[in-house]
Amino acid sequence: MLKIGTRGSHLATTQAGHVRDALIAGGAEAELRIVTTAGDLNMSPVERIGVGVFTTALRDALASGEVDVAVHSFKDLPTAGDARLHLVTPEREDNREALIARDGLTLTQLPQGAKVGTSAPRRVSQLRALRPDLDIRPLRGNIETRMSYVERGELDAIILAYAGLCRGGYAERATEVFDPATLMPAPAQGALAVECRADDAATRAALDALVSAEATACAAAERQVLATLEAGCTAPVAAYAELGERGALTLHAGVFAVDGSAQLVETLTGTDAAALGREAAEKLLERGAADIIK
Repeated sequence: MLKIGTRGSHLATTQAGHVRDALIAGGAEAELRIVTTAGDLNMSPVERIGVGVFTTALRDALASGEVDVAVHSFKDLPTAGDARLHLVTPEREDNREALIARDGLTLTQLPQGAKVGTSAPRRVSQLRALRPDLDIRPLRGNIETRMSYVERGELDAIILAYAGLCRGGYAERATEVFDPATLMPAPAQGALAVECRADDAATRAALDALVSAEATACAAAERQVLATLEAGCTAPVAAYAELGERGALTLHAGVFAVDGSAQLVETLTGTDAAALGREAAEKLLERGAADIIK
């Protein structure tokens, strides 16, 4: 029986459940095991406590043998690899950003000075460029908690990853789903990272059957942007890649000033995901990305 480690939130258990079901469909026996992390007990914003509190606990449980498989939102993982572990990327969910607003409003329909909740610098910076009049408020908690701020009228709208809404069964709650060219998503948004111990040959084989070549290539290009920029997942950095004909990837990468005053965007096409990500990041650095990130 493969023990699949996951955080206990509705979203985390739902996405881990998809992995469990895929493994069972492939002939394995699998069940979920909840791993409590320090981040689950600390309600401070991710930007303050660091997203690593979520991933480290799962990886430690995996390395110690408490669980056999760990499921992460890929965008939350550090860009440096972990030699103890074997990582695969299954089919990706929609990578776009979504708005949940009162009265079914879209971003352009929100009134002057509307209160919009998000704590991600990447989202804050792009929102300020699109709508400098907005009153952007910090936002924390799981998806249900975040949506409740709009339901109670404390916020006019919030921004969330559409993938989380889709996986959690809340897709219909989105009042607008943004074109990635309008509001660029986080690198690897919508992708899962599924890990096992590197020396566990049987589990490696089971996970390898779940691999999506397209999701793997796109996520690799996007995350290489972060790695080359030496930026964390909470930096104002965005990227998304699309797979075209004959295996060509088109990568869009951006760095944004948090006050909305500057936006640097590069678009490149190539077949080597890692090389494409490095080239895009290097071009951004040449244009002053390091100063914006700092």
